[in-house]
Amino acid sequence: MRGDELTNYWLVKSEPDVYPFSQLQSDGSTHWDGVRNYQARNFMRDKMKLDDLVLFYHSNTKPPHIAGLARVCKEGYPDHTSWDPKSKYFDEKSSPENPRWSMIDIEPIRVMTVVSLSELKQNPALEGMPLLARGQRLSVQPVSKPHFDEICKMGGI
Repeated sequence: MRGDELTNYWLVKSEPDVYPFSQLQSDGSTHWDGVRNYQARNFMRDKMKLDDLVLFYHSNTKPPHIAGLARVCKEGYPDHTSWDPKSKYFDEKSSPENPRWSMIDIEPIRVMTVVSLSELKQNPALEGMPLLARGQRLSVQPVSKPHFDEICKMGGI
């Protein structure tokens, strides 16, 4: 899978019992809401652009793994769940007039052959990838083009 020089590459994490890649395929697209980390928010609000490519990572499962490839189909906009008192993502400091949080929309491109976290860690071509750094917990993170290309190759794309 090759993007052009304007394409950015990302990894988003979701727990498969919360929102698996198969659900994204079934839905056709989704908004990526509920991110409550400022660095991840800034990536979505300021950096993720239409048609950027996204690795969909299943976290908190055994084994954690990359499950599919998606793309950004709507750029950053306010996360309305933050001002909904009934939402588990409610933030009393966020409002429609002063939104604190952002989200994007993504749509699936294709399933990948599962690439486990241990396989990623064993591949020397992925050295320096943020996902593999100790303590890296960001649910939205950038991926370099060489790392993205290597993972796609590992996943049969």
